[in-house]
Amino acid sequence: MYKGIIFDFNGTLFFDSEKHLEAWREFSKRLRKKPFTDEEMREYMFGRTNDDIIEYLTGKKPDKDMVNKFSKEKEAVYREMCRKDYQNTKLAPGAVEFLDYLKKNNIPRTIATMSEKDNVNFYIQEFNLPKWFDIDKIVYDDGKFPGKPAPDIYIKAAAKINLLPDDCIVVEDAISGIESARAAGIGKIIAIASMESVDLYKKIPAVSQIIKNFNEIDKKLLEIPCLK
Repeated sequence: MYKGIIFDFNGTLFFDSEKHLEAWREFSKRLRKKPFTDEEMREYMFGRTNDDIIEYLTGKKPDKDMVNKFSKEKEAVYREMCRKDYQNTKLAPGAVEFLDYLKKNNIPRTIATMSEKDNVNFYIQEFNLPKWFDIDKIVYDDGKFPGKPAPDIYIKAAAKINLLPDDCIVVEDAISGIESARAAGIGKIIAIASMESVDLYKKIPAVSQIIKNFNEIDKKLLEIPCLK
């Protein structure tokens, strides 16, 4: 059994991958006159920091001003897409019920996302995340640690809920995020096939379960803390 759970957010708790793809493709066309390919998206975008993505697109190490400018423009476009598509700006199937269960049973939980602060604040408001999460324990891209697939974000997230990585479950959709969790020593990695095919995840040894919605997670995997 595991003592806690860490969620990626984009493509995991919120199925927004298509919106991010659309926004980044627009910026790719602006910066290099051609859109991202699907293969480039998987390898160079999912789970990466905006610094990483902009460096790949421009072919050079961007300075802070460049990163801030491009990132803010792209993320503003993305948030506007979410607002306009209000009916689909909701948590993933089964997520509300699963989060209610975690809260009811006081199971340690947090979010580890490579989204930057403006987007995290947007999610906090739009999805009422304080209902289920201690906002101070959410780990996001603050520019102080490398992006996925480096293990830093999941090591930090486990520490935020006072657990060792081996005692945690991680739910991820991105290949780079799965590698990040594996490198961090996470005890169990569950892949959620929100956009990619189930067959893609079957090829990854670190993945121990593949789901399409949160109703498929076995709640018995998680230890319910004893109340003292």
